[in-house]
Amino acid sequence: MKMFLLFLLLVNVSQHALAVLVEVNEGAVSVLLPCQYSGFIPEDPTVMWTHSDLNPKTVHLLREGGDDLRGQNQRYSGRTSVRSDALDSGDFSLTLRNPQLTDSSSYTCSISDGRQEQRLRDIQLQVKDQQVEVKVEEGSESVILPCKTTPDLPEDTRVEWTRSDRGLMVVHEYSNGSDHLNKQDGFYRERTKMNEDLLRTGDLSLTLKQPTQRDTGGYICTIYRDKDILRHKVVLQVKEPFPSWAKALLVLLVLLLVSGGLLFYFRQYFMSVYKVEVDSWVESVQLPCKTAVWQLKDAKVEWTDRKNRKVHVYQSGSDQPGEQDKVYRGRTKMKRSLLKTGDLSLTLKYPTDEDNSTCTCTISRAGNILKKKQVLLTLKVPQVEVDSDAKVEWMDNYSYNTKVHLYQNGSHQPEEQHRVYRDRTKINEDLLKTGDLSLTLKYPTDDDTKTYICSVYSREGNILMRKQFELKVRGPESNREHQEQKQLH
Repeated sequence: MKMFLLFLLLVNVSQHALAVLVEVNEGAVSVLLPCQYSGFIPEDPTVMWTHSDLNPKTVHLLREGGDDLRGQNQRYSGRTSVRSDALDSGDFSLTLRNPQLTDSSSYTCSISDGRQEQRLRDIQLQVKDQQVEVKVEEGSESVILPCKTTPDLPEDTRVEWTRSDRGLMVVHEYSNGSDHLNKQDGFYRERTKMNEDLLRTGDLSLTLKQPTQRDTGGYICTIYRDKDILRHKVVLQVKEPFPSWAKALLVLLVLLLVSGGLLFYFRQYFMSVYKVEVDSWVESVQLPCKTAVWQLKDAKVEWTDRKNRKVHVYQSGSDQPGEQDKVYRGRTKMKRSLLKTGDLSLTLKYPTDEDNSTCTCTISRAGNILKKKQVLLTLKVPQVEVDSDAKVEWMDNYSYNTKVHLYQNGSHQPEEQHRVYRDRTKINEDLLKTGDLSLTLKYPTDDDTKTYICSVYSREGNILMRKQFELKVRGPESNREHQEQKQLH
């Protein structure tokens, strides 16, 4: 009866689960992914934040005894937290520190009692790498700080302009169809104005009158639209009035240095380098590349490596695997919605030392290059010392509980091994000296085609290294005696 009531409660919650859009600028200290729950908390509850496009997909796990980060995806290590009283308050919101461009994706907040899992909230996180810069001379009548979104906003939309470089300083607030300036900082009193029909047009720009150098700094336009939280950053620079003789000198200098200056400018505009560093055992890595949507009309997107081999080609609305180098066949993927979002990021599966290089994302139209982005991919090779108390465990991914081979306390433990692998596995005898933990699997069959995970634990039970491999068994192998052995390194 208790389980049935729990099921009804969870179904009721699911009917109210809404996808929420959260925007943040790269470089922010943190971003909050909201997830509020007012239903019944089951016995032995588990709150899960997951990212379905990753493996492992766990972003953060909370149990009754506290955080459980043993299965957390390494790209979020040390960057996530939830409230200490989350299970008491029902506030399961996730704080993600140091948001990065590669964090842009869909996240799911769910709760489970160990038997049933219910999705509570989907969060679409958008990490933006652009900010608007506005320059104006002191003494000007006014300056406009731009902030635009979709038109025809709901009547309960709230807009808040704040200073981002001086703590929490309210510059202007709009809600319930009118300005609300009771929280406005006195420095901006009677100096700010927003458009009359902003809900219809979606133009939430702020007019700042009589700007001075004290107004120089960062401003945040925060839009609370339904459940979505959108943020736009504007950097205002108020300069001293430029003397006429200085303007003349500047024109002369520009004429003298125009060629070098333009070359530098276009190099910075067309070519920027991202650095991506991941552990060598990850299943996939995302190479970021974004552009304005208008640039993608009739455009060709081409990813190449340091040897100018084609990693991935997208043209005429679809991928072009025929142009792809055979080294990358079946290992790359781009997002389906790239024409709408401008996100040209490339997912590269099973990265190896050969992929340890600079990849280039090139956008061109009719042979003319519109933009280039370079991504420096570095694979970290962990240095692991295996002592006599170490535990080496090989598992398959069929259930994460199937032991393929176990080495512990200085010897092999065949009694812990699953019967499917009995008498079919072998690890080097001198693994403690060489650090070579490779597994030899005898008589491989089609049933052995799966992913295998090698884990090394310290004497305290901490994970020192975890690496996974995909084994594919091909060809006619009906005669077991003639099947060759397969070694996983």
